[in-house]
Amino acid sequence: MITAVAIAGCGTGTERETSVAVPGAGDPVPAIQLVAGSRHTEPLKDWAQRRADKSGIPARALQAYGFATVVLAKTQPACHLGWTTLAGIARVESDHGRYRGAQIAVDGQVKPPIRGVALDGINGNARIIDPDATVRAGRTVYAKAAGPFQFIPDTWKRWGLRGDIDYTTLAGILEKATPNVSNELTGSPDNIDDAALAAGRYLCASGGDLATARGWRKAIFAYNHSDSYVQQIRATATAYANNH
Repeated sequence: MITAVAIAGCGTGTERETSVAVPGAGDPVPAIQLVAGSRHTEPLKDWAQRRADKSGIPARALQAYGFATVVLAKTQPACHLGWTTLAGIARVESDHGRYRGAQIAVDGQVKPPIRGVALDGINGNARIIDPDATVRAGRTVYAKAAGPFQFIPDTWKRWGLRGDIDYTTLAGILEKATPNVSNELTGSPDNIDDAALAAGRYLCASGGDLATARGWRKAIFAYNHSDSYVQQIRATATAYANNH
């Protein structure tokens, strides 16, 4: 799990063109009215609660995955991101925000915050310096992956986005399909709504069309440069897709 695998946007492996079937998209996420503020995932509450017990995924996490899927389907329809892919990643990364007893609050904040090991190049880890923390501390500070989707700081700065802003603003950012929004809109990697949305943005930008085997594999490999990781996410996402 968190100490052994994924770091969003990080890795040193080499991609191989192997055949990887695309996981199913799972039960369709219903069309919802997109609203701003703290209740932005509320329209998906019933959909999530009906699936929580059977899937073993917390309902609040499912709301986040469904919201990200709906928003990206509207703003980047060519991506074809399924909520099951987000769920597969979050399960492997943090057990859906429950790693070491963490819980998801009503507002989506995961508490206590989940952090990975220091990426200091030891024991097979990548060596990644956190430049902002280094400046603040006046010494070298190694990055740690953060939150339920385990983003490293640099990747979060590029793709992080608050999910509770008004839809016009949100859509304008997402439709550009490019990173680097203003700092006040980057949100928090410790908020499962923000993190799921950022993960979706990153996957779509990395893979293109996730309905194709090549696109889906490329997106997951970008998330963590490991063939075994790709297979693990595929198996987990497929299990959710088949769990009707």
